[in-house]
Amino acid sequence: MKRRDLITGGLAAGAVLALPARALADDLTESFDRLFPKPAAAPAPLSAAVPAQPFTSTEYQRKVLAIAKREVERAGGKVWRRDIAGIADFAQASSQPRFHFANLENGTVRSFLVAHGRGSDPEHSGWLQSFSNEMGSNATSRGAYLTCEWYNGKYGTSIRLEGLDRDNSQALSRAIVMHPAAYAAPSMIATYGKLGRSEGCFAMAPEQFNEALWHLSGGRLLYADRIGVV
Repeated sequence: MKRRDLITGGLAAGAVLALPARALADDLTESFDRLFPKPAAAPAPLSAAVPAQPFTSTEYQRKVLAIAKREVERAGGKVWRRDIAGIADFAQASSQPRFHFANLENGTVRSFLVAHGRGSDPEHSGWLQSFSNEMGSNATSRGAYLTCEWYNGKYGTSIRLEGLDRDNSQALSRAIVMHPAAYAAPSMIATYGKLGRSEGCFAMAPEQFNEALWHLSGGRLLYADRIGVV
């Protein structure tokens, strides 16, 4: 077992049981599936509720899939499940569906809104200005993450993240996670033209966050960087 044996309770609303992270992720995923079974048909992607943008082209999707494949291969044995990877493209504004679920088995991409950290956008322009791995920066970090177990935190059921690169090595100690948040909902764009900001976490709309719980947690890869339009 190469993963850590214990994740301390400072990241959660209580102490985490002293189990190996992979076993804990599997146990919790099975519990979630029992409590919240998947619907017969997956919810429509958020992009269906947001006007289509020119960068959601087939060529762009191929680029997302290529990056997902590259990063999963680069992570090697650190990743436990290799079917789906999450790709966050922070070259796009927060008003765009810039968080992509890249399915490496069937070659499809589904895209959703995601917020960035307030420290990465101090003027709240809606655009990520910079990345940071520093404690207290409230900024988004670039790099590859391992999605670990889900837990009940400040925003409800959330997903822990372990940074795999030097640029996001403090993700656990900074409590950088995936979670639902009202400030990441499409209604924010209708009112303000942009999403609210997190403290560095990957925040998704509450009505869409089950997509991450079903398809991205439990040892998969999440990769964040500026990808941009091809």
